[in-house]
Amino acid sequence: MTLKKNLMVASTLLFLKISLWSADHTVALTILAEARGEGEAGMNAVACVIAQRALERGLSMRDVCLERLQFSCWNGKKHKDLAPLLKTKQAKHALWLESHAYLLDLTAMQYANHYHAVWMKKKPYWARGKAPLLTIGQHAFYRL
Repeated sequence: MTLKKNLMVASTLLFLKISLWSADHTVALTILAEARGEGEAGMNAVACVIAQRALERGLSMRDVCLERLQFSCWNGKKHKDLAPLLKTKQAKHALWLESHAYLLDLTAMQYANHYHAVWMKKKPYWARGKAPLLTIGQHAFYRL
């Protein structure tokens, strides 16, 4: 990736920083619910997917997390259901990712914008016939 493109992505994320952080910690909760068992690398990867989708869709990261059927952790759940995750030991890193999303290296994730758990018996329809860009822990990442 060229320096110009890296600067453009960084400046875009910096510009969006104000809208990326949310008082209700939706982004951190999403990261925790989806990848707290995958260590910092797995949580970073999920944060990158959220940021990539936000850039592509012109939405805040919070709005991306709460889009219908985008992250299974929110299916049928409310903030109060996931709030206890903010008391886990992984919460510190997830909160840092939420408030420092402009520092994420989307190039390292090859601009992945989708992922699924590798243990799923049946791949999601959007992943069928596609090879993942990379696998981190129990998640396979794709750019669609």
